[in-house]
Amino acid sequence: MKSMANNTKVPVYFGFRIYSVSVLMYLLLVMPFAGLLLLQNLPKIIEKSGSLNLTDGIVQISVVEPPALPDTAIKLPALSAQPAIAADSINASGLEERIVIDTQNEMISRSFDFLMTYALTFAILAGFIFNFPFKRYFRRLRKGRPISDRLFTFCKKYLLLSPWINAGIVGLALVVSMLYMLILAMQATEPTPMFSRFLIISLFSSLLTVLFVYFWQKHRVHIKYLDYLFTPEELRRRIFKMNAGRIRNRFWVSSAMTTLLPLSIVMVYLIMSLSRIDQLGLTTLSSDQLQILFGGYSPLVQRIVDNPDPMSELGGFFFVNVIDGLVMFFGIGVGIFVSLIYILMFVKWTTLGIVYPVRELMYNMQRTGQGKSINYTVVRSNDEIGELAERFNLMSGEIESYIANIEKMNKAYYRFVPRQFLDFLGKESITEVQLGDQVQKEMSVLFTDIRDFTSLSEEMTPKATFDFLNEYLSVMEPLIARNHGFIDKYIGDSIMALFVGNVENAIDAAIEMRAALADFNLQQKLEGKNTINSGIGIHTGKLMLGVVGGHGRMDGTVVSDAVNLASRIEGLTKMYGTGIIISQETLIKIEDPSRYNYRFLDVVKVKGKKEAVYIFEILDGESQVIRKLKMESKADFGKALQHYKNKQFDPALELFANIYKRNPDDRAADLYVARCRNIIDFGLPHDWDGVETLRDKY
Repeated sequence: MKSMANNTKVPVYFGFRIYSVSVLMYLLLVMPFAGLLLLQNLPKIIEKSGSLNLTDGIVQISVVEPPALPDTAIKLPALSAQPAIAADSINASGLEERIVIDTQNEMISRSFDFLMTYALTFAILAGFIFNFPFKRYFRRLRKGRPISDRLFTFCKKYLLLSPWINAGIVGLALVVSMLYMLILAMQATEPTPMFSRFLIISLFSSLLTVLFVYFWQKHRVHIKYLDYLFTPEELRRRIFKMNAGRIRNRFWVSSAMTTLLPLSIVMVYLIMSLSRIDQLGLTTLSSDQLQILFGGYSPLVQRIVDNPDPMSELGGFFFVNVIDGLVMFFGIGVGIFVSLIYILMFVKWTTLGIVYPVRELMYNMQRTGQGKSINYTVVRSNDEIGELAERFNLMSGEIESYIANIEKMNKAYYRFVPRQFLDFLGKESITEVQLGDQVQKEMSVLFTDIRDFTSLSEEMTPKATFDFLNEYLSVMEPLIARNHGFIDKYIGDSIMALFVGNVENAIDAAIEMRAALADFNLQQKLEGKNTINSGIGIHTGKLMLGVVGGHGRMDGTVVSDAVNLASRIEGLTKMYGTGIIISQETLIKIEDPSRYNYRFLDVVKVKGKKEAVYIFEILDGESQVIRKLKMESKADFGKALQHYKNKQFDPALELFANIYKRNPDDRAADLYVARCRNIIDFGLPHDWDGVETLRDKY
């Protein structure tokens, strides 16, 4: 399979990179709790029970007697009816709390081990298996290696689903980890507030990670990969199965991913770092303790003491201990850092997701507007931009269809009005032609006609006559075009063609037409049909090309005496029995006359012309045998003509007779034999000057 895209630089397929960055983001979000594992051997400071000392691995608790409370101390209501806490009970409480801390640290450690050892290993392995065909496809595409149909089919089938599948793989791994954490929490015999917080943070982090994988992969698919797996026809419409989206939804998602969700982690850290005052287990608070808990607001609290039963509500107030404060600040910092990363990534994805298709669309619109070609754009989204691109493609398709129809119409027009005719008039289109448009050009006019076609057509039905003419004209028309000429009009079985520039083009076309006629007649013989003969006359001169007619019906034509003369010269081919006759005006414009075999025929005054015309026969249009005989007698033919013009009719007759005897197909020699005998027998007319005056059209 070949790539469907025109881009020369094939993108790299991202698989492992997306997984590794997403896992790193997850670890950053839960890092504060991972940091607590480093503190798992540090004792927690217990305000009322004393300090913990580690000696030879044995926890020892030194009891510190609480200082005597001054008269200003606030007495909190007793939390229970138990007597004053003894030192032994305080020591036991410290040991129990230490055990709870160790248990939570162990649970968090086991959760991390399960996540890194099993869940993420599974995710990376499953992601590698799924993404490997895509990576292999794009790698082989970059290196220009062949791609199997099976690989291409797989990649095309699952490319649009890859964001969901990759997000699902990572999500499944994280969900399994969350279930494992829940099992650990259910198996715990003691409350585990720290682990519960870790579970909540992991839940939010997992959600952010899965969404990060999904949107990154989706961005790559729509911007980078689509062009290389779908055909241009498929990319001209929305190929996404989901319902139509909206651009505003993109911004809502981007806002949520860059602010709401990352900052929700900050809020969770902030909320979970709070502790209630009654959790301290104190019944009274000294002024110093009050200052520590309430800071500058302690005087306000002191004034509340003067009210009846003021301390019944103080136990519900919150404070932040040292460890929770560290976790909070660390968590908030990481949350802000992750938010910054999300902002950078989602701004890039959203910008490219909108700007790239719009620029691509504008570029194609510009090229289409300039008329360079009909361009289609890739529909890369399912929202308003995708709809706009799809509508543009529909418009481009309509324009392409319209232009194709116009081209067909122009080709049809050019069958009636040649393209060269419009070029001479300086018109881009036939719609610009107006009545009276004209231009003067020097051209060579070629006339050709089928001899005795009237009698031939009497033997055929009208349909057979048309079929025969079309078959004959279809053979001749390409030869004229190949020699840089164009057909001005068909006149029954006659062709009028015009040639601009070198007169050799017209002569070469005439020679090829005579050769093609020989092949045409051979085919006619094989099919048992009648053969035909034709004559070709060429004259060069000034012509007026223009548009004649009325406003309701116009026609492009050529008006000039040169056209009439070319028609008369073509008629002379019947009289002299030749295939091709050219005028002197054409002969003298040949750059290298030696490239053609020709001979002088006569000086004639055709009907409608006062001036005599020198005419020459082009022998290259004859068969090889006849051409050889005429070339061998060319010198004698010239001497005979010289005698004839000098009124030496007896020697002229003898030479012409010998030429005709050697070549009975030389009709011109036979004609001169008849003229000489007529003059010898009946005398020379008194106004004879050697110029043959023709009274009739031929």
